[in-house]
Amino acid sequence: MILNFKNWALALGVCLLAACGSGSDARNLVDTAGATPNLTVLSEAVNAADLGPTLSGPGPFTVFAPTDEAFAALLTELGISKAQLLADKPLLTKVLTYHVVSGAVKKADISLGKGVTTVEGGFFKVDAAGTDVVITDGRNRISKITATDVQASNGVIHLVDKVLLPGDKTIVQTAQATPDFSILVEAVVAADLGATLSQPGPFTVFAPTNAAFVALLTELGLTKEQLLADKPLLVKVLTYHVLGGAVLKADVPLGAAVTTLQGDTFTVDATLAITDQRARKAAITATDVLNSNGVIHIIDKVILPRP
Repeated sequence: MILNFKNWALALGVCLLAACGSGSDARNLVDTAGATPNLTVLSEAVNAADLGPTLSGPGPFTVFAPTDEAFAALLTELGISKAQLLADKPLLTKVLTYHVVSGAVKKADISLGKGVTTVEGGFFKVDAAGTDVVITDGRNRISKITATDVQASNGVIHLVDKVLLPGDKTIVQTAQATPDFSILVEAVVAADLGATLSQPGPFTVFAPTNAAFVALLTELGLTKEQLLADKPLLVKVLTYHVLGGAVLKADVPLGAAVTTLQGDTFTVDATLAITDQRARKAAITATDVLNSNGVIHIIDKVILPRP
């Protein structure tokens, strides 16, 4: 994780305000935020959500702290005033606890590309993007970490330039909102799998595009209507595309058998090509689309279990 001089200076300034170090008079997370000029809205939000006692407790916690500018941008994004935000305690609690991770996770301990589970219960991921380190939240919005390892007596603070938001769409809702998944959505509905894939999960879905389904129909010599009418086949094929758990790209085991909800396995190689049970190959064309109940990876061919 590389910080430019401006961000290093900001981190140092905040660190001095927080009385860096492990001495007995070091401030806790709440007091540290309260003593930091650019975290005034965060401090107001923590008080409005009655989270002060929790974040002043022994912890330890890691807080990804949005700046005042980040909160101003959120208000514009949501179309609400600061007063409206601070008055909505359920929303505040959900959003603020999404910024908190159990344990003191310093920058050197952040696992890039992997899911980070929050106190709220959702997850986000952290990646390197050139010299920056960025967070992808549950709505696939990007936030940059601008300062790191601000020490407090009961944890650590990292500053972020955008307020993170937990996922608000399930895997099914994301697919429904994506035009290139329209046949997949029809198939899920025809197989009566919508309710299952809307449950908390989490799940990982390798989602074939419309073009992938069109190619499958040609390969099998079926019409779309015939495929959608064959519920046993649909259930077998669709559940072969689903894994239990949220498996991000960084966690996909390469060269090892990956067991699906259907029961059969497939393998993924270093080029992110899947080999299914019929020795057919599908390319993973996009990864890590985050949802409230899991993750979607997009593939260019419908994979098939053993006959």
